[in-house]
Amino acid sequence: MVVAVTGASGQLGQALRYVAGKFPGLQLHFATSAEADITSPDSLHSFFERVNPDMCINAAAYTAVDKAESEPERAYAINAAGAANVAQACHDRGIRLIHISTDFVFDGTKNRPYTEDDAPSPQSVYGRTKLKGEDEVRRILPQHYIVRTSWVYSQFGSNFMKTMLRLARERDTINVVSDQRGTPTNACDLAEALLCIVQSGKENYGTYHYSNEGECSWYDFAQKIFEVCGVQVQVNPIPTAAYPTPAVRPVYSVLDKTSVKEAFNIRIRDWEEALLSAANALQQ
Repeated sequence: MVVAVTGASGQLGQALRYVAGKFPGLQLHFATSAEADITSPDSLHSFFERVNPDMCINAAAYTAVDKAESEPERAYAINAAGAANVAQACHDRGIRLIHISTDFVFDGTKNRPYTEDDAPSPQSVYGRTKLKGEDEVRRILPQHYIVRTSWVYSQFGSNFMKTMLRLARERDTINVVSDQRGTPTNACDLAEALLCIVQSGKENYGTYHYSNEGECSWYDFAQKIFEVCGVQVQVNPIPTAAYPTPAVRPVYSVLDKTSVKEAFNIRIRDWEEALLSAANALQQ
């Protein structure tokens, strides 16, 4: 099976390349934004014409959550209009699509894991543009899988784990928000789950949630990062109010993974086990 991957230079794109060897039955073709610009229908059609894929994984996204508040047009062009372009290109060529979305489509006011049936209510530009992208995919292409995820990190790209380790080299004390709860997701675990969906061949189209198992606060996450990496630094828990950001973040955004586990027989690791893998990969 031939799989086209957009957003190859992003964190998830790099993770997909990293785990691709575990799926010898899949032939993956990776495209950076220069090779397949999702804001350009012509660029997408050229890429699909060249690789002739059976399926596309759209890993391209505008993920600068705070910057999106001052660049809403750019965020919309990639996350909403870009998603529509990918869906239309897939529709035109009979390609199935896996589109990646986010926990930011929810407002974070619940105190139990969010299911796919919970009503979205995004509180940020990033969340609103990602939800619009979901809506466009659903409108244009019935043969889609939308996979929402949360708190993505890995040995690749820029992310919370790497930021914490950098700050620990620069400071003696780090303040980390302790009243936002969710689930860290190792991008390599997410990548494997996506390729499991592809490899399954199952036409269980629809919206799914995927993150690692368990839940924690950003403070808990930071503490565990330093523990598994053997880093000594003072970490102080602080409330969200003490660390204002341009974008409003969900206070609680744990995702219920029951549907994806049952539909595709996917085993999901606990977030602490997944973090250890990422930390080991980073230190190699």
